[in-house]
Formats: sequence, structure tokens, C-alpha cells
Amino acid sequence: MNNQQLQSNLSTVKGLGSTTEGTAHFIYQRITALVMIPLVFWLCFSLALLPQMDYVSLINWVKNPLNTILLIISMIAGFYHLQMGLQVIIEDYVSSYPIKLMGILLVNLSCIFLTIAGLYATLKISL
Repeated sequence: MNNQQLQSNLSTVKGLGSTTEGTAHFIYQRITALVMIPLVFWLCFSLALLPQMDYVSLINWVKNPLNTILLIISMIAGFYHLQMGLQVIIEDYVSSYPIKLMGILLVNLSCIFLTIAGLYATLKISL
């Protein structure tokens, strides 16, 4: 049985079919979700245990090397997970190809920019 027989008539005409990229995307999204679970608990409990929620306490908290590393990992995993989730939503629910392409591009660039800005701010405080 060849690949043409497994495709619908419409996908054969359009040349569309499986790109075999969906599984990796699915797995990466689940991995980032699993990584984020303990990081979110750490962030919530760590901030809740601060003696005061003022500027100086928060700066001193970020300057702790363990907190800096975990905060950087949280930002990278969180924004990557956000980018993948929004991409799937756009791919599934936007039917116009140009709008879909612009939406995905905007999401990707926004997530890259926000990740870089967050990393810069965290490293500037900690160093």
C-alpha cells in the first residue's frame, strides 16, 4: 500500500498529508508541562515564605543563585510551553492561511522577545 492510497482525495490533490512533526510537538509540550509543575510549586511557596513582599526582599531573593537558576529555567520552559500551546490553537482554529501564518509568527517573535527580556532582567538583578 503506498502513501497515495492512505490519503483522502482532497489531501492528495492539495499535496497535504502528515508531516510527521506533530508527535514531537506533542511530546515537547508535555515535557515542558511536567517541568513546570514542580517549578510553579517552588515559585509559589518560595515567594509565600518571604518575610516581606517588598522590593529589597524580592531583589535579595533573586540574587540567590538557586533562585536565579530555577527562575531562568521557569521562564524558558514557560514561554516555550506558551509558544507551543498558542501555535496549536492558531493552527486548529484559524482557517485563513495568511492570518494563520502571521499569528504563528507573531506568537513566536513575542515569546522569543519576552524570554530574552526576562532572562536579561533576571541576570541583571542577580549579577
